Amino acid sequence: MNADREVTAEPDSFGGHLVPGRHPAVLSVDLMRAYTDPSSPFYIGSMGPVRSAARVIAAARDCGVPVVHTRVEYAPDGSDGGHFVRKVGALRLLFGGGPPSEIVPETAPVVGEMVITKQYASAFFDTGLAQTLRRQNVDTLIIVGVSTSGCIRASAVDAVQHGFVPLVVRQSVGDRNEAAHQASLRDLEAKYAEVVDEADAIDYLEERHAE
Repeated sequence: MNADREVTAEPDSFGGHLVPGRHPAVLSVDLMRAYTDPSSPFYIGSMGPVRSAARVIAAARDCGVPVVHTRVEYAPDGSDGGHFVRKVGALRLLFGGGPPSEIVPETAPVVGEMVITKQYASAFFDTGLAQTLRRQNVDTLIIVGVSTSGCIRASAVDAVQHGFVPLVVRQSVGDRNEAAHQASLRDLEAKYAEVVDEADAIDYLEERHAE
């Protein structure tokens, strides 16, 4: 291969379109009190994403679509957090669980909904989520929650790698850093997921329900 050869990308090299399937589920990622408490280092600065996520979750329930929730909790000494808790000192807030690890009332699970307690960014890492979704014939994940640059991005990337179509709901995700939020949405849309509006996500749920 000639190292001096110029490589150019075709105009459609990024940002192809993924077609949602017929069997969706909603993945609600880490909508915990740690992200809505202004005194927390994880505070996202607005309840807008929580309220939007709550509307998507309500629509899913109305349509009989499965909803899966995740939350983060570590052992009291953080020994199950590995290098992640060493890198991100703020995660000490979640050592031993307690109120910061609780899912907020607006998006709290109801009876029968799966709740995954995780220690790392992706909802899929070491949790068995992919196998559970496959047993339910899920082919598409509508992703809401926090934070866009961390757990949302990691979960969407793993979703597509596990063979699911990820739909990240623009209004239903948030981040403590607006620049990171916007950059992550752009990058997800270019390479890993569809980034959709709340209204379109709800329309999709209702269309699947009507079939």
